[in-house]
Amino acid sequence: MFLQAPEFFTELCLPFHEHAVVGNTYYAAPVPGTPLRLRIDFTRTIHADTYGGLRVAVVHPERGEIDAVALSFVDHGTFHRRDEATNTPPNTKQYGTFGTYHRPGRPPWDGAVTTGLRDAIEQYTAVWFPGAWAASAPKRAAGPTPRSTPAPPTVPAGARTR
Repeated sequence: MFLQAPEFFTELCLPFHEHAVVGNTYYAAPVPGTPLRLRIDFTRTIHADTYGGLRVAVVHPERGEIDAVALSFVDHGTFHRRDEATNTPPNTKQYGTFGTYHRPGRPPWDGAVTTGLRDAIEQYTAVWFPGAWAASAPKRAAGPTPRSTPAPPTVPAGARTR
């Protein structure tokens, strides 16, 4: 089953320079020179070939998995817009999930808004890899120049207005 995982993790905009996607799993070394690694997998649902979130884990090469957290797509609003637009009712197979079946030319996770997931991953990694997010984050380009708002007309201090 081809999930287009590299594209999904690119969409998340994770800032770690030392990373790789192997199969459907994202691996990163958020803090170079330390043994702890970050692993992110897709979580399966009770339905075949359907995924309901991400599982983020901290892994040590000798001790194995140290900690993990499940981040559901529903809890982080990943498919809220898509499901609302298509009138997908809650508690159905399609609600807040994606599967391996999708429209040709579109990723299986089409319609995902990954901001909530990215924020949750940032909070989680801040606990295990303090400062790694800021140290790895690329410098953001300056956005559009803000419009200048004209100053309100000045009224002489001693003048009365009605």
